[in-house]
Amino acid sequence: MTGSQASRARVARRIATAAAYGGGGLGLLGVGLAGVLLTESRMAIRAIGVLEGDPPRADGLYGEGFADPADRRRPLVLAFLGDSTAAGLGVQRAQETPGALLASGLASVAERRVQLVNVAKSGARSSDLARQLALVSALPHRPDVAVVMIGANDVTRHAPAARSVRELGEAVGALVSAGCHVVVGTCPDLGTIKPVRPPLRWVARRLSRQLAAAQTIAVVEAGGRTVSLGSLLGPEFATRPELFAADRYHPSAQGYATASMALLPSLCAALGLWPQESPEAGGAVEPQAVLPVAVAAAAAAGRSGTEVTAAGPANGTWRWATLKQRFRLALPHGADAEPDAEPGGESTGAGPTELAGGGGPRAITSANSHPEADDAGATKR
Repeated sequence: MTGSQASRARVARRIATAAAYGGGGLGLLGVGLAGVLLTESRMAIRAIGVLEGDPPRADGLYGEGFADPADRRRPLVLAFLGDSTAAGLGVQRAQETPGALLASGLASVAERRVQLVNVAKSGARSSDLARQLALVSALPHRPDVAVVMIGANDVTRHAPAARSVRELGEAVGALVSAGCHVVVGTCPDLGTIKPVRPPLRWVARRLSRQLAAAQTIAVVEAGGRTVSLGSLLGPEFATRPELFAADRYHPSAQGYATASMALLPSLCAALGLWPQESPEAGGAVEPQAVLPVAVAAAAAAGRSGTEVTAAGPANGTWRWATLKQRFRLALPHGADAEPDAEPGGESTGAGPTELAGGGGPRAITSANSHPEADDAGATKR
């Protein structure tokens, strides 16, 4: 483990511990630096601009072509919670939102209809998850799996990290207790936003990674699993401006597809739909390691698309976690990612939603993780 990972692990565990004991005011910045950053943040806000309008609504039934009169199972229910990234702000069409991409991808892998319900709200912080959870709890059928994408606004609005982590952990725990599997896309790397200049960029990068690592600890201990989006939205996004929307802050359609491609394998694995590795039969083996959860969380914050799940019950003060690099799948695109019916509406009779390229799930072995840049912007390999 590198020095930066060890430091990140210590800070993440400290934040998670404060969250567990009800702490909320864990400060990470000095007063003098905070004054400089306040000026820098005001300049960044003016440079970023504002996206007009609401995200496209993608709620509905996906994979209607898999409907079978002999199959009495109800559709899988996929709930989306979080902020504007979970809502899909920055794209023009519903099928370009992460909810639509993952619902259609899940339907293809499961060969089963999927009902998408998205309660995410632009501008939401972790404190809004309780309200969103109440909306999910009021659904006619409990979700089978939920995706949560949250954290960026907690950093930009200076929410106490320990409180944000506690609020996320409580939401995940409530979903798990209700029998719902949970996948959390952790806080993205805010150091990739072009209008944010040093030293604010360096601090934003460090704070977002520290929060992502602490989120991972809380989520795993609450029974969920995480996928790191930090470095995915780091070097790859920093060098490819087309992955950002017009405000240079939110992802574009390509950016959401990149993030969704990293989330889909973990979403499927949470439901037991991911193919079992079989090296004896010549199958590919996804790289993995079993580590203390704080160490795994720190390592995941530095590798895009890295999944962290519990590796067994807590042993004294230590909980072990599995750090895994999932192979990514191609995602549905175009009309294939559109809902076949609105909630409670009639089916359009569309055929089965297929993964891009057809022929069922297709692994993209070249789309593995990306090394992160350090807090000063240098890429580590």
